[in-house]
Amino acid sequence: MSRKTRAIAAAGAALALGLTTAACGGSKSDDKKTDGASGGKSAYNAAITDVVNPSTTKGGTLELWGAQDADSWDPVRGYYAFVWNLNRLYTRKLVDYSASVGKAGLELQPDLAQAMPEISADKLTYTFKLRSGIKFDDGSPITSKDIKYGIERVWASDVLSGGPVYLPGVLDPKGEYKGPYKDTDPNKLGLKSVTTPDDSTIAFKLEKPSSDFLYLLAMPGSGPVPQKRDTGAKYGSAPAASGPYMFKEGSIQPGKGATWVRNPNWDPATDPIRKALPDQINFTVTTNAEDMDARLIAGTVDADAGQTGVQAAARTKILQDPTLKANSDTPTTGFLRYAGLATSVAPLDNIECRKAVIYAADPTSLQAARGGPIAGGDIGTSMLPPNIAGSDSKYDPFNRLPGKPQVEEAKKALAACGKPTGFDVTIAVRNNKPAEVKSAEALQAALKLAGINAKIEQYDGAQQASITGSPDNVKAKGYGIIIGGWGADYPTGAGYMQPLADSRFIPKNGNYNLAEIKDPSIDALFDQAQLETDPAKAAEAYSQINHKIMEGAYYLPFVVDKALNYRNPRLTNAYVHEAFGMLDFQALGVSAGK
Repeated sequence: MSRKTRAIAAAGAALALGLTTAACGGSKSDDKKTDGASGGKSAYNAAITDVVNPSTTKGGTLELWGAQDADSWDPVRGYYAFVWNLNRLYTRKLVDYSASVGKAGLELQPDLAQAMPEISADKLTYTFKLRSGIKFDDGSPITSKDIKYGIERVWASDVLSGGPVYLPGVLDPKGEYKGPYKDTDPNKLGLKSVTTPDDSTIAFKLEKPSSDFLYLLAMPGSGPVPQKRDTGAKYGSAPAASGPYMFKEGSIQPGKGATWVRNPNWDPATDPIRKALPDQINFTVTTNAEDMDARLIAGTVDADAGQTGVQAAARTKILQDPTLKANSDTPTTGFLRYAGLATSVAPLDNIECRKAVIYAADPTSLQAARGGPIAGGDIGTSMLPPNIAGSDSKYDPFNRLPGKPQVEEAKKALAACGKPTGFDVTIAVRNNKPAEVKSAEALQAALKLAGINAKIEQYDGAQQASITGSPDNVKAKGYGIIIGGWGADYPTGAGYMQPLADSRFIPKNGNYNLAEIKDPSIDALFDQAQLETDPAKAAEAYSQINHKIMEGAYYLPFVVDKALNYRNPRLTNAYVHEAFGMLDFQALGVSAGK
């Protein structure tokens, strides 16, 4: 999950950043879509473009199941996409994504803040004023110091491991601050780049402009935390709530699930985003995905919290039954599935040999391995997904859209790289991802027709960071082709591509730049985009990066990922939120008597 200005001065600032009026106060038309004034009946893929069963009716219990538990309910530690989505139930931030269907959902709007920030002329200082009347679940007021303290916890990755750590690079690039647990300030508020002149004002001082800064403030880890309730690594077992729901006492049971009940100290008048319709929300973890699918179809479960798609048997049943199909959607998830072509492993250190792999691949068989065009996704042509500005669905430099392998082009590339009869290569793939294994097998078969002999080596997916995420291990093992997938932490070109293509994002472990791209011109374009406050100009830079990645033949895109998800007919206000690629959980309600 996902990676991530305003009023007269604030509206002017918003326009300077290229943000719409919806980002400054919420689009009225979009608000109507989520409060029941418009919307439509259930139909196949209806929730992608509209709000299905709009309603303002409160009450009932929403039943969510999932095939995996949260990585953490601590907002600063959770990193799964569905966990970020569920965080909207209990964690508010200064800004958050609009509760809107379609592209409007990618826009940020004020949440705990009264308005989007005033931004200094040099674009280095962001100042927010908080709403009045905002409180935690215990009734204590939420102050600017609570927000600062919550943000400071991002620095404590030695204690609070697992979550994204973008903010230190923007607010403390020299690494001077050590986090609140090592803070020598008596109030544990020693991060100098964030100031709180009073309880309703918070200001951020950046070292250099960052066009993505507001997206970082929309991440769950930027939410407020009351210092007196912080239990460090144990905080995820009983996190404070600033949103309309709080965890029912004792309900968080690792491996089993959790329950949210209403937060009596949440005031809807202070919250422009959340409607808080159900009285209770249950999350149940199961180890049997097929059983969960059966319960979904039977109507005893409302939605799969993971939103990664039903299993093959349920997929067939849903697509063949018009009534069931009318309650399902296949949204693009924001993920791309692909293979990284390791430049550190011969002969893929030669661009022509990499091109040979791309041309020899069969786009249709790779799509089928992921579940076909309906449940697997559209054929991938480049490395920028459609929900990111700068993407161009028509950009197809290797002519993949016709869906056919190009053996003759592959043989030309083999001759150009000095391997006219082909070469041997190893494909590395996670053993706990069946679709990835099928993708490796499909690729292996296609490559053989061009004379490229691929050996598949499966590895423990839980050890990814130290296996394919270790450049030294990749080179030692000769992993020339690495099967992978990626989704943006926040919806910009940097949020998606920087970990995949910036040479400064190649750690010794946990590397996702699988090709080990080291192109100074790409790095420079990332820097240029960060300095742009005009999203259109930033998008142009990201488009150029995408072109350079494909021109370098560093990655072989498989599909623009889709997932077939079923929604209980009794759900109200059901729509797919583009920032998460799944249902917007905070908007959901349940109809009575069903």
